[in-house]
Amino acid sequence: MTTPRRRLGDLGERLAAEYLEGLGHRVVATNVRRREGEIDLITVEGDTLVFVEVKTRRTSDYGGAISALSAAKQRRMAALAEAYCAEHPELPQQARVDLVAIDLGPAGEPPRVEHVRSAVEG
Repeated sequence: MTTPRRRLGDLGERLAAEYLEGLGHRVVATNVRRREGEIDLITVEGDTLVFVEVKTRRTSDYGGAISALSAAKQRRMAALAEAYCAEHPELPQQARVDLVAIDLGPAGEPPRVEHVRSAVEG
């Protein structure tokens, strides 16, 4: 059974993928799970492999989605990206970690999407 939290995450990841595809990214993987954690989206933009953390919130209480990327999560994302690159030499080896924050507004309003390129220093 899918929980409301999981449905919210799935919606955010779908919106983020559509947004990034509109910017010219090609999605190569979604929800990549490893022992160390999960990568929400992996895309290719030009000659760069982009690891994307998606944060989705229903309201901007507590700072909204953009404030949800903790220092620990940033370290984990950098480690996951490095391991994935090592396992996939066929993909571009220039890489970065981006954040796509989606704040779902009141019903009837479009979601607000914020894209932070190179959100994590690796």
